[in-house]
Amino acid sequence: MRLPQSSSQPLSIRFVSIVSLLTLAATLPLYGRQATGHLTSSPQNLRYGQVTVGQAETEQAVLTNTGDASLTISAISASASQFGVSGVNLPVSLDAGQSVTIDVTFTPTADGLIDQYITVSSNAQNPSLQIDVAGIGVKSQPLTPSPSSLSFGPVAVGQSATSLVTVTNSQNSSVTVMAFQMDGASFSVSGPPVPVTLATGQSITLNISFTPKAIGADAGGVLLSGPGLKIPLNGTGAVIGQLTISPTALSFGSVNIGVTTTQPASLTATGGAVTISSISSSNSQFSLAGVSLPLTVNANQTVGFDVVFDPTVAGADTGSLTFSGNSNTISEPLGGTGVQPTYSVNLSWNASSSVVGYNVYRGIMPGTYSKINSALDPNTAYTDSTVVAGTTYYYAATSVNSSGQESTYSPPVEIAVP
Repeated sequence: MRLPQSSSQPLSIRFVSIVSLLTLAATLPLYGRQATGHLTSSPQNLRYGQVTVGQAETEQAVLTNTGDASLTISAISASASQFGVSGVNLPVSLDAGQSVTIDVTFTPTADGLIDQYITVSSNAQNPSLQIDVAGIGVKSQPLTPSPSSLSFGPVAVGQSATSLVTVTNSQNSSVTVMAFQMDGASFSVSGPPVPVTLATGQSITLNISFTPKAIGADAGGVLLSGPGLKIPLNGTGAVIGQLTISPTALSFGSVNIGVTTTQPASLTATGGAVTISSISSSNSQFSLAGVSLPLTVNANQTVGFDVVFDPTVAGADTGSLTFSGNSNTISEPLGGTGVQPTYSVNLSWNASSSVVGYNVYRGIMPGTYSKINSALDPNTAYTDSTVVAGTTYYYAATSVNSSGQESTYSPPVEIAVP
């Protein structure tokens, strides 16, 4: 009997169709993904430690759009009246990568722990971002920090800035600090070994550093566990240009006193623009030409100028030019030697007949002369290399015949040596 032949082809077609549909279903999500904004907070939690009832402590949180599309923050609210938010005008739009800083203030109205949250509402992928906030209301603070908070301002990414905070025991009993706890990855603290106990009136000093890891605002704090003291911190990671100078040193060699000489130099800004606010010279015999302040050197730009050496006394001179910018201060060492200039007077005259030589006379007033040549000169020219700067001389010459007879003085010549 011949078997039916129609069943194999439809099965093949159905198999191919199923595979195609599965492939299509798998690829659709890749083509259908939409760019969205995503909101994050740094730090994620705000811990205020102990705050005196009726007083206020403010910490900052940096809200950043870490998504790949813009978002709009429409509202920020606190779940308890002891916490208030300021520092931003709503609504605010953030492009991808942009940030905004908010101030969150804790003002306890009674003793005890208050643990609540701040809600940030937006059209981001996470429309309700919550920031945990907690603080303890106390009747009085056991420790007093000075200053009470630190703001580092702009610091170049990868570089560090350090400030000091002095913490004093203002209570009538001893206080023990158990540990230093940091909020914010860009901040660090060093101090005395802990635990450390402070008697009444005693102090400790904390070295707090800010090393930004990215461009933009950053916030954090250091908590002294035990007394529960919180010191708020903030700073901004920035691209700050660095100033370099070429050549790194200048030597003028020997220069006559009263003579001005110059050498070229240049300033270059790398990594960002630098504004130079002041230029100073440590030695008045070195100066600068071709620069007016304030001077802004744009990123990767080079600005030329002239360094001037004008010696007024004999001897070696050293000094430096110092350039102070908004990012760094650099100095260029300078050197040169002032030398007393040497002068000579070249004399010449017309030849006389029947003479064997000439004598040259010099004086500092007309008619009063001294012979300056050591032997009879057969030439009609003479160079006087013994003159002194700033002096006026009078010269006259005589001729001598073969009998040794010398003529009278020629008309005098007046020479003023500079």
